[in-house]
Amino acid sequence: MSSVLPDFDAVLAAAARIAPHAHVTPVLRSHTLDALAGCELHFKAEQLQRAGAFKFRGACNAVWSLSDEDAARGVVTHSSGNHGAALALAARTRGIACHVVVPEGAVAAKLAAIEAYGATLHHCAPTIAAREAACAHVQQETGAELVHPYTDARVIAGQGTAALELLSVAPFDALVVPVGGGGLAAGTAITSSAVSPSTRVYLAEPSGAAETAASLQRGERVTEFVPDTVCDGLRGTLGAPNFALLRQHRTEALVVDDGATIAAMRLLWQRTKQLVEPSSAVALAAVLGHRERFAGLRVGIVLSGGNVDLDALPELFARARG
Repeated sequence: MSSVLPDFDAVLAAAARIAPHAHVTPVLRSHTLDALAGCELHFKAEQLQRAGAFKFRGACNAVWSLSDEDAARGVVTHSSGNHGAALALAARTRGIACHVVVPEGAVAAKLAAIEAYGATLHHCAPTIAAREAACAHVQQETGAELVHPYTDARVIAGQGTAALELLSVAPFDALVVPVGGGGLAAGTAITSSAVSPSTRVYLAEPSGAAETAASLQRGERVTEFVPDTVCDGLRGTLGAPNFALLRQHRTEALVVDDGATIAAMRLLWQRTKQLVEPSSAVALAAVLGHRERFAGLRVGIVLSGGNVDLDALPELFARARG
């Protein structure tokens, strides 16, 4: 696994490396949502990325960074869904094996996607320690290369390409991205600092897993917490390299409750006709919940993914109305 902190050159190299495989996703607008937010919103539609999430960028960069000798042994990761599916698809583009350790209780639709892309699933208890132990076992058995969901430098650099594309569209006063483990957040911070230093980067985080906000406030990583949020993609613990990059680039976390996130998810469906997952809608919820901070600004929002459990939607929206 690559552990050296990536820089902007690594993001540029990633953009060139993944260009034959990843989509350049569209940037969407909604005048109604602009009026609601009191600012100009530009949505980077990563739910339309291959495998349905920005995660394909980092996974693809990691897979295609491997030497032929290393690639022949395959790749392994642990994931609650999107990164696992992305790595499985990226591995398929190179014709190599992929092993994904999945925690009990993961969204069924996401597990089905991982299998559909050809990965071998390995089940474990729903803790980070159990995931890492299972990954180590698979590595020992197969010799596969570990591609961590968010601390791997190749993954962080790949995730930074979404902001690279977005910042090529127009200058922005602010970028808002979801934060869980911090791969997208760190990649965005690196890219924004290099391309548009005056752009502020904000991290949207669910109140039930707000360790990034606590970590930035305390000046050290907070890792002892039990996540309790509908945003299943944001339950991971903020990575050490990710925290270092987020501090270095002076990002700010905005905490959002699940009710506001589900309401934002519903708004996006109604106004843009885009179905995104809660872990993605949290970014719009953060802007709507902090109107005074974004008033009159041009704001870029990364809609990170659209892999929604359709069977759970009625209950999810009913909870928001209740």
